[in-house]
Amino acid sequence: MPKSIRFPPEIRKHYDHVDERLRLFKEAGELEFHRTKELISRYLPRKPLKVLDIGGGPGAYACWLAKLGHTVHLVDAVPLHVQQARAASNTQLDTPLASATLGDARRLKFEDKTYDIVLLLGPLYHLVKKQDRKKSLSEAFRTLKPGGLLFAAAISRFASALDGLFRNLIEDPDFFKIVRRDLKLGQHRNPTNRPEYFTTAYFHRPSELQDEIRKVGFEQTRLFAIEGPAWMLPDFQRVWRDPSLRSRLLTILDETESEASLIGQSAHMLAIARKK
Repeated sequence: MPKSIRFPPEIRKHYDHVDERLRLFKEAGELEFHRTKELISRYLPRKPLKVLDIGGGPGAYACWLAKLGHTVHLVDAVPLHVQQARAASNTQLDTPLASATLGDARRLKFEDKTYDIVLLLGPLYHLVKKQDRKKSLSEAFRTLKPGGLLFAAAISRFASALDGLFRNLIEDPDFFKIVRRDLKLGQHRNPTNRPEYFTTAYFHRPSELQDEIRKVGFEQTRLFAIEGPAWMLPDFQRVWRDPSLRSRLLTILDETESEASLIGQSAHMLAIARKK
């Protein structure tokens, strides 16, 4: 990895051992992927757009948008993810990514006012210092055209606590310590050797996410619950595979996605904001 990218080694280690390519295509990750695409789709004009996917990982969202006819450039700080994104792009010969490169969300090598859409679906929770999140949001703002849209995801401050309650993980004293730190500081750390407890990250309160985005100059910031409370369903797979139950689940999420008192129950939140 280039020396210019300062990246906690435990995050790199986590993604070297946990296949991020699979996460959005199994269990509750399917719900996250479906809902994130649905929310983004509401705001996309029909015309072809120029898209920058910052922290795009193995390319699930970038490749989806490229298939829709958009010109998509992906950048990620994990070399493995960039390789995987290029491999995924190569499987869609008619609609490949425009580029997939290694880079730092805080110091992008892209020109000012160039993109119609910027995705920031990972960096805000792996940049644990507030000033670094501000830098990444400022870079997103800089690269957007006037009138362009930002789609920024964050993990809820309460994700570990809810996960611990519903999966009985709080029976593990080490996990309970993780939860207590999350709730107090938002600083998620995993000193165990259990990758399912995730890795170094920052967990936002809903209002905090909106404030960070507004402070770099974005306007009309809206916040949505991505999975809502549905990610905690003990029999999620059964519900998701049943067309009728799946439709009912998605209807409930659609009708509660902007309810301020419920947004923090969602594992992931999506902020949508515009550059004036």
